[in-house]
Amino acid sequence: MKVPLLDLRAQYATLREDIAAATQEVYESQQFILGPKVKELEEKIAEYCRCSYAVGVSSGTDALLISLMTEGIGQGDLVVTTPFTFFATVGSITRVGAAPLFVDIDRTTYNMDASKLESTLAGLGEVERSKVKAIMPVHLFGQCADMEPILEMAKKYHLVVIEDAAQAIGAEIAFRSGASKRAGSMGEYGCFSFFPSKNLGAFGDGGMVTTNSKDLYERLTIMRGHGAKPKYYHRVIGGNFRLDALQAAILIVKLEYLDRWTAGRQANAKTYRELFQKAGLEEVILPVEKEKRHIYNQFVIRLKSKRDELREFLNAQEIGTEVYYPLPLHVQDCFKYLGHRPEDFQESLDAAATTLALPIYPELKKEQLDLVVQKIKEFLAVRS
Repeated sequence: MKVPLLDLRAQYATLREDIAAATQEVYESQQFILGPKVKELEEKIAEYCRCSYAVGVSSGTDALLISLMTEGIGQGDLVVTTPFTFFATVGSITRVGAAPLFVDIDRTTYNMDASKLESTLAGLGEVERSKVKAIMPVHLFGQCADMEPILEMAKKYHLVVIEDAAQAIGAEIAFRSGASKRAGSMGEYGCFSFFPSKNLGAFGDGGMVTTNSKDLYERLTIMRGHGAKPKYYHRVIGGNFRLDALQAAILIVKLEYLDRWTAGRQANAKTYRELFQKAGLEEVILPVEKEKRHIYNQFVIRLKSKRDELREFLNAQEIGTEVYYPLPLHVQDCFKYLGHRPEDFQESLDAAATTLALPIYPELKKEQLDLVVQKIKEFLAVRS
């Protein structure tokens, strides 16, 4: 029995007719760039994320990029983020001419360690602190970062917050007041990806920026069309960051199923926990549900040793896995100029060496989950 890391064909089989009808409507309209379908999706995503506005863009990467550009962040500026994330987080910062100011992750959630954020900002000299313009927390693997203290630090130091929520649509966090907030609704900008493998995935690239500011919404819409308002008149330099109507039409169909899919992922995560507990595998550290609503874009376990050997073994058993991410960004070749040593961000380094993502998509069957845990137990029994 095969257990792929992700099987989008199983999802598509349930949506084929609805998607065919939605895309046919776009074909008949012959309106492929922006238009009513994109507007409809924007309104639905804003409502889903509990935000006032949303702007459809060409990818999750471009969502980050356009947010930085709209904020005017550029040459000589610093943006605080973590080194344990997908490349786009830091790539977008450097593309506008700014530089990342890294803060290490929390060992259990893999998100930004708020206490280290505080000590990092407090430890800066006056000149360097003046260069810091924004904090870009990452809601990694489908769980919100510890946003309340992060927002407090942003307010204290007058910093913009750009949430990298690419993996976290629908994730929630409870504040001390009892209020529940969704990913993308807490900072000035929330950045989402609709890459096909995401919980809400398009049939290609796509992204969204959410905001609660009417002014930022209007500026974002101008920036995504080369900075033109009106057409052919440019006061600012933007980019071609427009979302295709075909992708919007597909996402409108899929959005209706998102909560059902999230519930399926959460149920599979619960089953994994029960199976691992029953198996008594002390060598396996399971993901922590620290915040209110973890949407499990990934189910990431941690191994005390032999992670790569386990992955090779599971691959031979036709069980799909992935390492997110094998090399933290502070030690990537293209960022050597920043001058960091590997041990400067030890938690990120450790996570890169010990974590492994298992299949978690909602269409998985119980026997497939059983097989994954059984094979991990089999591997550890032989090699412990």
